[in-house]
Amino acid sequence: MKKILSFFIISMTIVALNACKTEEVVNNTDVSSSRDVTTITFSHNQSALSTEHMGALKFKEVIEKESNGKVKVDVYPSSQLGGLREQVEATQIGEIDITLQPAATITLFEDDVKIVDLPYLLPTKEEEMYQVLDSEVGTEILNTLNDSSLEGLGFWPGGYKMLTSQNTQIENVQDLKGLSMRTMESPVLVEQFKTWQASAIPIAYSEVYNSLQLGIVDGQENPVQTIYMNNYHEVQNSIAESYHGAMTYILIANEAWFNSLDEEIQDYIISAEKQAKEESRSKLKEKEGEYRKAIIANVDHYYEFTEDDIKKSKALSEPLWDAVYDTPKQQEILEKFKEKINEVEHD
Repeated sequence: MKKILSFFIISMTIVALNACKTEEVVNNTDVSSSRDVTTITFSHNQSALSTEHMGALKFKEVIEKESNGKVKVDVYPSSQLGGLREQVEATQIGEIDITLQPAATITLFEDDVKIVDLPYLLPTKEEEMYQVLDSEVGTEILNTLNDSSLEGLGFWPGGYKMLTSQNTQIENVQDLKGLSMRTMESPVLVEQFKTWQASAIPIAYSEVYNSLQLGIVDGQENPVQTIYMNNYHEVQNSIAESYHGAMTYILIANEAWFNSLDEEIQDYIISAEKQAKEESRSKLKEKEGEYRKAIIANVDHYYEFTEDDIKKSKALSEPLWDAVYDTPKQQEILEKFKEKINEVEHD
């Protein structure tokens, strides 16, 4: 009943907004009102101050300019159209055209996507990580989304995840032993913490701060931007920059809707996605230093994993890869990822 009510609210919101847009187009005496206009609904869960939203606005700017007004984009940040999972569900059934969501959430709809959340698989240097995700093996992962009625458009950045805790200094993943860690609703992330002998507790994004404040969980993982914007450092006094994984976002569209568009409009979307993704990556790089400095000033303990720490943590985590990414198809993709990672790291 909760899901039905959520979809009803989302549907009614979109219907009402589209009605307003239709009236505006009809009443507009501009030349553009005499031609058909395709309006795209674009949703995401981050705030209007986030670099994800900056990328979304760039997408809107580029596509509206390149299409000369033939395509309009309405952007809805801050989970205005539902929670993370609800936005993916709404995109899957066509209530939302395009959404930007973490791979961990999308994994619930397409299992092959979870490869990007395997701990210590992706390179620990962002440019090398982007090379892997933007390569042919990344495209192969995006294409698996077609099996779930979704169109994968590209990988967007969220930043490397940090490990935070209250009153426990984390200087290697073994320090997590016995801690309760909040995680997203993702089986691979639950298994990640189990591998490190911690208890993984899935908690909704909107409830993380209160859960940390009340001590329902001891800690959590998130990139520096998310920690800063949600003030998690107010209720966590230890931060570890562990480089164990990235908060990788995927821009997805409803497959049937995307395929129904004229090829020209599809090309506008593809072009806008590439430029918007680069905008988001650039803005994140600009902001992360500022956010990190503010967080470090407000915690008792900050530790950045050394290369040796990362090597030891990877050795502890690597057996999980084959354990959870275990179908013949997934094993084949995993080998391709390893080869590509080795190529970019030794280029």
